[in-house]
Amino acid sequence: MQPDDPHPAVSTTLAPLRNRAFRAIWTATQISSLGWLIQTTAISWLMATISASDLMVALVQASSTLPAFFLSILAGAIADSFSRRGVMLAGHFLIALASLTLAVTVALGLVSPWLILGLGFLAGCGFALNDPAWHASVGDILEKRDIPAAVTLMSVGYNIVRSTGPAIGGAILAFYGPLAAFVLAALSDLVPLAAISRSKWHVRSSSLPRERVATAVHDGLRFTAMSSEIRAAIVRGTLFGVASICTLALLPLIVRDHLAGGPIVYGALLAAFGIGAFTAGLSSSFLRRVVPQDRLIALASIACAACCFLLPLTTSIPVAALALAIGGAGWLLTWTGVDVAIQLSSPRWVVGRTLSIYYALSYGGMAAGSWIWGYVAQTYSLTVAFEGAAAVLLLVAAAAFVLPIELWDEAEQEASDFEPPSLALDLQPRSGPIVVKIDYVIAEQDHEAFIACMRKRRRIQSQAGARNWTLQRNLLTPTLWTETFRTPTWTDYLRLNHRLSAADQELSKRLAAFHDGPGAPQIVLAIERTTTQARSRSQPITRVSRP
Repeated sequence: MQPDDPHPAVSTTLAPLRNRAFRAIWTATQISSLGWLIQTTAISWLMATISASDLMVALVQASSTLPAFFLSILAGAIADSFSRRGVMLAGHFLIALASLTLAVTVALGLVSPWLILGLGFLAGCGFALNDPAWHASVGDILEKRDIPAAVTLMSVGYNIVRSTGPAIGGAILAFYGPLAAFVLAALSDLVPLAAISRSKWHVRSSSLPRERVATAVHDGLRFTAMSSEIRAAIVRGTLFGVASICTLALLPLIVRDHLAGGPIVYGALLAAFGIGAFTAGLSSSFLRRVVPQDRLIALASIACAACCFLLPLTTSIPVAALALAIGGAGWLLTWTGVDVAIQLSSPRWVVGRTLSIYYALSYGGMAAGSWIWGYVAQTYSLTVAFEGAAAVLLLVAAAAFVLPIELWDEAEQEASDFEPPSLALDLQPRSGPIVVKIDYVIAEQDHEAFIACMRKRRRIQSQAGARNWTLQRNLLTPTLWTETFRTPTWTDYLRLNHRLSAADQELSKRLAAFHDGPGAPQIVLAIERTTTQARSRSQPITRVSRP
């Protein structure tokens, strides 16, 4: 979709805000995030006061992140198959419902540790639905060159409210009590519902029938598994989530046990974390120009490790605030860098699913990390938990040497046009399986270069939906090579070709240039037919008794 106002080809950090739909939803999201942070501050402190278990305090973070592990992949398939705008509305409705229910139960005096965790889980389900759809919609609302700036703005915007939300939450807790915080959060959750309802944006439609959700999940998992760039980003993001969540999960205990503070100190320290993230967000464009993206993510992990190392060793609130500011900067730079890498490495047809797999595993990592570090703190000590997390974060930084994150050229993901061939048979959309054979005549001196291109071809075709891909060489005519693959139905064949990008089609032209025969490589399309005799409905079933 073209933005509302024309702007230069080089995108700036604020360029996405020129688009009316993005601006409205982004602003509403910040208001909702402010309410959520106020509510999270109140919930964490409330749990620390009504439960003597360190593990229950740590599980407050796990309860809201665990649903993303279970539901995000399904939510991503839904976001790619249905209206992303509708999915966003459904997600925000669940978040608002959880906040409203929490406010009502606190007002009635029915609050309990397990009720808090249960409502946190419900809100997490809303986030699991909304996040993949919202992040995937960025590419629908904005031009691709604005995606890195938009992702940075989303992270910076959240960390702007992070720098004020916890402090406001702590002040509300101290002067008005948790009920006021929960009511304010419930009201703020209504704002994005209104903004999304009023906003409209163009989504490129497809003439193909909607993919079944189970098939969409399978295709998303297969594409992600076969993409080395996305795999590396997801693995490092997951490991970072396991280790870095220790800071936020156990910070209430640091305030209570090491700093002897109350809710205002807790809110102020969370604000320091947010200020560090906000500062890193403002300087992220400059940092990415002077430091390669992969190295910047590694340095950000080291910054978070320094935060974990310092926190349990100090009893000074200013020193703790400085450590948290460093950790907040590392937190934002890591998550933004990984998010941008996955966005730019994913074609539009699968971006909701790749993002959802990333969210599922990273949130699952954070949920597991909350439990792990809470258990370590309860069994051993807070110091052991934080120092252990710092050690893991250093290992995550070192993983850059074996799992490098590479950013794709934006042009490599642009979709190409495809005209379906004219068929002599009248196929139905679900007719199949379809067999595709492409014959090449390859000179002896071109064999190695041809096979090297075919390795890339196999990955590209398989990612797009090809099954049973093979390359065969004719034993009687050695110069004849045949590429073969299948798709379950005719619709799947059409969908595969619509998914191929302009860069993928360029590889097809390179392969055609190797063809040493007359004309272009010969393409044969066929439909498999079984030779098994079909049983008529009137034919009785013969039962065979076994000895």
